[in-house]
Amino acid sequence: MSVRIQQEPFDFGAECDRFAAGRSDTGAVVTFCGIVRDDGGLHAMEIEHYPGMTASAITAMVDTARTRWALTDALVIHRFGPLGPGERIMMVATAAPHRADAFAAAEYLMDYLKSRAPFWKKERTAEGAHWVAAKEADEDALSRW
Repeated sequence: MSVRIQQEPFDFGAECDRFAAGRSDTGAVVTFCGIVRDDGGLHAMEIEHYPGMTASAITAMVDTARTRWALTDALVIHRFGPLGPGERIMMVATAAPHRADAFAAAEYLMDYLKSRAPFWKKERTAEGAHWVAAKEADEDALSRW
């Protein structure tokens, strides 16, 4: 199990290959890559975090996923700092003997990262900068777990 909080970009294809390599105990690998979306006029998104708190919170979330689903491995990568539209912001990968556990755990981790992980996002547009508030739909998605 691995959690990485980093400023530098990651190679999604290389991370997927590394994560899936040599897994004779695994019948399913599920991956997700989040990308900074430009809903119109976004110049940049700045992501801030408290290093120790963020890593601990996400590690605890991965540990919870391991107790709920039969995972053989999990990987979470989340970037911080300034990011432009189209840049990769995060990756979740889960491995399990069966696909249902891999999919459910990946969805849980993605919902948690979106709603509860201690990151703060500021969007910069031509009109100025504003902090991104939590969305009700994201809270609803998390509540199913």
